Amino acid sequence: MNESQGANESHRFSSRWGLILSVLGIAVGTGNIWRFPRIAAQNGGDEGAGAFLVAWLVFLLIWSVPLIVAEYGLGRRSRLGVVGTFATLAGGRFAWMGAFVGFVASAIMFYYSVVAGWCLFYFGEVIATPLPINLETATATWERFQAAGWPLLLHALAMGVGVAVCMKGVSSIERANKFLVPSLLIIIIISVIRSLTLPGSFAGVAYLFTPQWSQLGNPRLWLEALTQNAWDTGAGWGLILSYAVYMRTKDSVVKNAFITGIGNNTVSLLAATMIFGTVFSVLGSEMSRPEVLDVMRSSGPASTGLTFIWMPQLFAKMHFGKLLAALFFLGLSFAALSSLISMIELATRMFVDAGLTRKKALSAVGVVGFSFGIPSALSLDFLGNQDFVWGVALMICGAFIAFAVIKYGVNRFADEVNDSPASDWKLGVVWRNLIRWLVPLQAIVLLVWWMGLAATVYAPDDWMNPLNPYSVMTCIVQWGVVLIILVVLNRRLAGPWSGRSALYSAD
Repeated sequence: MNESQGANESHRFSSRWGLILSVLGIAVGTGNIWRFPRIAAQNGGDEGAGAFLVAWLVFLLIWSVPLIVAEYGLGRRSRLGVVGTFATLAGGRFAWMGAFVGFVASAIMFYYSVVAGWCLFYFGEVIATPLPINLETATATWERFQAAGWPLLLHALAMGVGVAVCMKGVSSIERANKFLVPSLLIIIIISVIRSLTLPGSFAGVAYLFTPQWSQLGNPRLWLEALTQNAWDTGAGWGLILSYAVYMRTKDSVVKNAFITGIGNNTVSLLAATMIFGTVFSVLGSEMSRPEVLDVMRSSGPASTGLTFIWMPQLFAKMHFGKLLAALFFLGLSFAALSSLISMIELATRMFVDAGLTRKKALSAVGVVGFSFGIPSALSLDFLGNQDFVWGVALMICGAFIAFAVIKYGVNRFADEVNDSPASDWKLGVVWRNLIRWLVPLQAIVLLVWWMGLAATVYAPDDWMNPLNPYSVMTCIVQWGVVLIILVVLNRRLAGPWSGRSALYSAD
């Protein structure tokens, strides 16, 4: 068998359970545990954060699930990575779109590996040393960590672990996720139960779930909700598509998509329940509610404040806090590694499809991933910029995934999904209209909203300066450079699949 074709059953997930756990490994990452509680707090009002949850759940149904369905179906149909899928199903002229989706996921991988290293460090730190008892001690720990070269070393370790897991392909990826994901879920459930036993914790839980309906009129809340849902679920990244290459033909597309989206968002809510409960319980007796919320909203350098500076202090004030801190950072490490593995596999799959052996492809991805991650390991400002630029680019990626389905034929795609297996739910007119009209419209409208916010709120006096890490222009320049290069190289990118798109159109 040609390895790039992925057609042999030995190169498939051994079971539906293995597939679902592996895709949940993509979806459940630091975005659920590190990012989601902070974003919910930042978008909460005086009464609560429930309005943000409403918008976030709306986008689960009208953005994430439709795109997850598309990724499952596209990967299963093409048995190729993102570039090959676009070249064969959308047409050779659009290989650059698949390459852009792959580049965005890889650009996130470069700094995500650094963040995984942070998680590993703090897991070891809370075991080996006493927990910090105040803000000064916690900040000193963070600054000592950043200054000592640990971020670079642990970035290398995280990339090395991810490459090692991917070396034997889908079988080793499946085995790793069968351990990582259930272990993570057990850790989160234990942490939630412990947080809910703390006095005053239900004040935090009540705040999380109480809606302040007037906030739904704020465009920024909707933008934040869409961005977070894209981060939460991995929809539009091309990661699920890359794993779907290895799914068995008899496995469900639609049911698995709903399980992926709902399972992921459930983990986010559990993580937020734990963190809101813990923060309100420990700080509620010392601070007013606005002060407690300021702590949760204060992102710190590269959005590290709540997770890496405040949480260790809070655990220090609890009975069995050291154990809970160790579990928290172990769970965060598992979440980071399971997602990092999928990013490495996406990049590797593109090289394998182009004709490289898996060993050579993984070696290249490992070296490039480590090298391009060095600036983020050495500079929090650079990491923050990359998180900002490529996080927003996920909206473009989602639109491109929808375009691939539209170009292939929405009705044709839905009919193929509906044909197999018989036990799966059927794609009806709602999904067809969502993927054909609403997903592209959401991407366009929210991208325009974001540009307006970036120009008036994020960097109002410097939005045209590409050197400002949070300006509109830094995104436009970086996106533009990558897109121009990929469009120029489109013929070469599409080369390995020349003529194959005609075979797909003749099916």
